[in-house]
Amino acid sequence: MNKKLFALLIALMSLSLLGIMFVQGYWIANSYQTKEEQFTFNVQQTLFSVTKQIKNREIEDFYSVYSRYVDSIEVPDNVNFSELVYKTKNDRTNEIFIYTDGILEEDYKLSSSFLDMDFDSIQFKKLTNRKTTTRLNPGVEGGNPSESTEVTFKRLKDFERNQIESAYFDISSKVPLHKRVSGGEIENLITKELKDRGVNSKFEYAVYSNNLATKVRSGDFKLNPESTYVVPLFKNDDTGKGYQLYVNFSEKEKVVLSSILGMAVLSLVFTAVIVLAYASALSQIFKQRQISQIKSDFINNMTHEFKTPIATINLALDSLKNPKVKDNKEFLQRYLKMIRDENRRMHAQVENVLRISKLEKNELDLPKERIKLHDVINDAITHVELIVEDRGGYVASHLGALKSSVLGNESHLTNVVVNILDNAIKYSEEAPKIDVYTENVKNYIILKIRDQGMGMSKTTQKKIFEKFYREHTGDIHNVKGHGLGLAYVKRILDDHDAQVYVESEKGKGSTFIIKIHLIS
Repeated sequence: MNKKLFALLIALMSLSLLGIMFVQGYWIANSYQTKEEQFTFNVQQTLFSVTKQIKNREIEDFYSVYSRYVDSIEVPDNVNFSELVYKTKNDRTNEIFIYTDGILEEDYKLSSSFLDMDFDSIQFKKLTNRKTTTRLNPGVEGGNPSESTEVTFKRLKDFERNQIESAYFDISSKVPLHKRVSGGEIENLITKELKDRGVNSKFEYAVYSNNLATKVRSGDFKLNPESTYVVPLFKNDDTGKGYQLYVNFSEKEKVVLSSILGMAVLSLVFTAVIVLAYASALSQIFKQRQISQIKSDFINNMTHEFKTPIATINLALDSLKNPKVKDNKEFLQRYLKMIRDENRRMHAQVENVLRISKLEKNELDLPKERIKLHDVINDAITHVELIVEDRGGYVASHLGALKSSVLGNESHLTNVVVNILDNAIKYSEEAPKIDVYTENVKNYIILKIRDQGMGMSKTTQKKIFEKFYREHTGDIHNVKGHGLGLAYVKRILDDHDAQVYVESEKGKGSTFIIKIHLIS
């Protein structure tokens, strides 16, 4: 895939994911705000209902006392009667109907003592509606005329109640607050109203008079603007004295969050799954691209590695056809050795690839037996010492371990040490200078192979045991190899339950450290 197209696709996918996350965040925030507004609405409706019930209860109590008292008074202070009279006639029967509708007003002066008030008396009117219907029948053919009257009385209690309510505000304003309402009544009413509206939250309350706290309050009330709601109490008072009911819901945020918690958690979980899946897919895509690039480099390196020995062999074979070379044993041996070395070199490269392939498929048979690691090290050194000497360097062994018996596969452990030594030779720009150390630490033997080559960066140290990985230094072919040797080392040592790691600094060489269990 084209790099620009790939980058564009990744950008679009990332933007889409960010869009999903933004929408989820917006939805959660919007849900929280909606639930908060719903909570506020329910609380406000609750408080309005509570103050209305308190007001109606007070009026009812006042009217109940008034009704019992006024009915016990027999003689009013003043009586006034007004009456409306009108008549109609039935033309068919000649009957005459006379209607009267009268209002009897009885003025009473009620003593304030029945309400425990601090003033002399209260003026009230007792209203009675009297209706009469008189029927006059003149009679038929000289018959006697007749007359009948129907009288009804009705007490106008609704009018009286409105009258009481109007007077109540003036009267009640002179009553102390604690006699008008109690903390228990406020708490019970709020609890009931909240339950009816499905709000389950603790609350604290207080009644303020002109913004000053009164004694009607709960013990733990604290005025917090974020979670406190206020409504007027006895709001129809026409006096300068005003009461406010404050209710604090300290668990407001908790209640609102709990109402959306389930859906919010599910939403976040699903979003997290999508993010993780996207991150995993993106990681796999980049890994596949990296592997593709590494394999491409591997093929280029392999082609280069085989091209040189093949060309050398072809040249040697062409030279052998020359009659002068055939007769010269020195040249003949030289070219034959060249062909043999290049053939061995190609064979070694193929073996490396096959070893890794078998290791990946777990097909490599690794029978283990008791061996001396020092013998393995010495054998490995003999494989490379001619190459090192040819370049003017050295491989010095400092085998200080007193015990070197391990359980392992001699052939593969030899290959491990040879690969590390070969790595040290390849990455030494000048004459290779390699020191091999061993020592015993507790139940382990520690093998250290130190070179004075070009060294490696911290990033490279983390990746050198990965298959196909090679550190680039400008020209891809400046150091021969395929990134398989150290991967093979790691895989073999893992199978031996051994550890391998590297210490290195750019320009100051590298030290490979192998830690293997001893056996007695």
